[in-house]
Amino acid sequence: MNFFRTMLLLAALTALFMAIGYAIGRGPGMTIAFVIAAGMNLFAYWNSDKMVLSQQGAEEVDEARAPELYAIVRQLAANAKLPMPRVYIIHTDQPNAFATGRNPDNAAVAASAGLLRMLSKEEVSGVLGHELAHVRNRDTLTMTVAATIAGAISMLANFGMLFGGGRRDSENSGGIVTTLLAIIVAPIAAAIIQMAISRSREYAADHDGAEICQHPLWLASALQKIERAAQQIPNEQAEDHPASASLYIINPLTGGGMDNLFSTHPNTENRIAALEEQAGEMGQMQWPSGGPAVVPPASAYEEPAAPGPWGRGGRGGRAPGRGPWG
Repeated sequence: MNFFRTMLLLAALTALFMAIGYAIGRGPGMTIAFVIAAGMNLFAYWNSDKMVLSQQGAEEVDEARAPELYAIVRQLAANAKLPMPRVYIIHTDQPNAFATGRNPDNAAVAASAGLLRMLSKEEVSGVLGHELAHVRNRDTLTMTVAATIAGAISMLANFGMLFGGGRRDSENSGGIVTTLLAIIVAPIAAAIIQMAISRSREYAADHDGAEICQHPLWLASALQKIERAAQQIPNEQAEDHPASASLYIINPLTGGGMDNLFSTHPNTENRIAALEEQAGEMGQMQWPSGGPAVVPPASAYEEPAAPGPWGRGGRGGRAPGRGPWG
């Protein structure tokens, strides 16, 4: 089913790409657009993980540099029956995480420095369980390729706005209207496809990730903390590359949004409610650490912070390093 969805998504986005090409250049334009789309699909398949990790400024760490984080990922990967993924740190104070890679054998999970400082070990396990669920469900390739091609559609539409529809004679007036419609509608349609599929996958990853970490309320508590903090703490890397927002567990651009077709993520309250229901079915009603914590204001993170478990801890790197959980 996931393979079918991936192929359907790629076909839909490629068709939109070709439609704009036709509107701009008729037959030759459609042919050129098809060649470009095919090349982009191949490029995204082989290089999506490298591209996203580089854009987000992620740094790979090993067990010696991040022993506690590495141990969590190893245990969760074993629970999910997955190969050990590469582990990365995103150097931002905003708590967040994402996974990428074309398949489980070439996967990577990335957690932000803010996530490791602000969340408990149990909550970090819930978040990374969610990301490994994306890996197991092979969502990472689909979402990355969708973001790449949707961005390309928007660029092609902008190109058409500048150079398309230049014919002024009356016999081509219909072509000009078609060009303008394609330029306006196609990017919106591409974004709708990407966002709608991203939302459905988040619910599935929440459910499967809770099973991987074996405690749904660990993830529920983490989502609540991340939601609050992301509204106050900017993620500059994500702001510079907004097409990557759908990869994160919580929208890094706004920290949330309305549960509608134009949001890359479902409403966080709805996600927490689903996890609470899942916890009830599993007979687990105790929230970690006595319940969701109140996130400190953004001013608490104004100073540059040390990179958590792979270096010295504390604000500004002044406190001795003992890892993010004591």
